[in-house]
Amino acid sequence: MRTRTLGTTGLEVGSIGLGCMGMSWAYGSPAEGDGIAVIHRALDLGATFLDTSDVYGPFTNEELVGRALAGRRDEAVVATKCGLVVEDRETVSYGRNGTPEHIRAACDASLRRLGVEQIDLWYLHRVDEDVPVEESIGAMAEQVAAGKVRALGMSEVDVETLERARAVHEIAAVQSELSLWTRGALDDVVPYCAASGIAFVPFSPLGRGFLTGRIAAGSSFGESDFRGRNPRFTPEAIDANQAITVAVRGVADRLGAAPGQVALAWVLAQGEHVVPIPGTKRLAYLEENLAAAELELSAGDLAELDTLPAAVGERY
Repeated sequence: MRTRTLGTTGLEVGSIGLGCMGMSWAYGSPAEGDGIAVIHRALDLGATFLDTSDVYGPFTNEELVGRALAGRRDEAVVATKCGLVVEDRETVSYGRNGTPEHIRAACDASLRRLGVEQIDLWYLHRVDEDVPVEESIGAMAEQVAAGKVRALGMSEVDVETLERARAVHEIAAVQSELSLWTRGALDDVVPYCAASGIAFVPFSPLGRGFLTGRIAAGSSFGESDFRGRNPRFTPEAIDANQAITVAVRGVADRLGAAPGQVALAWVLAQGEHVVPIPGTKRLAYLEENLAAAELELSAGDLAELDTLPAAVGERY
């Protein structure tokens, strides 16, 4: 697979990474055995950038990734996160804790669960509005100085807050949602990252599965799948948003590709600093996703996709 570099870290990763959250959390029943097989196959195919967080499970996803890394640590660039805590497992709702005390403890706990000596990329998962971001990033920077972390990142952060954080320590990557149905980051954060030598890491680049075209009108979700409570996955929103997948499928059919591959190729086309992390528990979907790295969209294709209607329903 072609590679891209994470900011100024010098860390080279496959141009498409792997989001591991859904193997343990939020998208139906956990699939540990399948998850380990998917991680191993991803590494085989050059998708070396693995994304997890202490809050996924909570904790169990880091443990799963740690088991998958046994004997293969040198093949992977591992990203995890701190700063969120689970408030309600049933509704997959989170609280925020960006205190230095929590962050210091979270680092050691993540290292232990992952079974690694150093975290390659460590994100502040969300800024805690009750704690100055300078304090949270300062505590994370301590872990870099101690050799426990290689590089720092932030997730779902605006430019102003990002600049405050960068005054404390270099930020190598920003992770936020970006896809054909969530494009707000293109207005400011994505170009800011490009100009500042920061990697931009889109989560949910397939619109939580919607952009693959596999979620038809009338679809429903199990109790353990948070999409059943998400505004974009109400029956009315799913029906209205079919217009997006119809248009994506039109481009895909013309190119002999799958709709999800077109969606990922569009994300990759937003800049060489962009490294999407689609998640899956299935080997077939993994291989389909990673093949998108070789799909070239023409200027006409991109222009057509850029005119897609906005999604119906809020992100959360």
